[in-house]
Amino acid sequence: MISIHDTPAGATFVVKVHPRAKTNAITGDLGDALRLSLTAPPVEGRANEACIEFFANFLKVAPSSVTIASGERSRRKVIRVLGMSAAELRSRLNP
Repeated sequence: MISIHDTPAGATFVVKVHPRAKTNAITGDLGDALRLSLTAPPVEGRANEACIEFFANFLKVAPSSVTIASGERSRRKVIRVLGMSAAELRSRLNP
């Protein structure tokens, strides 16, 4: 089960990104992290942009509400969703 935390700015969770995949999709969990496959390559921030766009669409929030709190140059990233509680985020990730 992934770990979701409340922060003053919003909820955070960890993702493990697999770039250059065939499709953009959540493919399961890996320990405390959500496993995310993205078609974008990890070049010039394209995978980061694709990650933000994917979660904005998936969670039905504005792209400006989704940020990478840490791990911009790593496959393991901490994603922050501004203005959302951990309980609400958990319910949207596990419908």
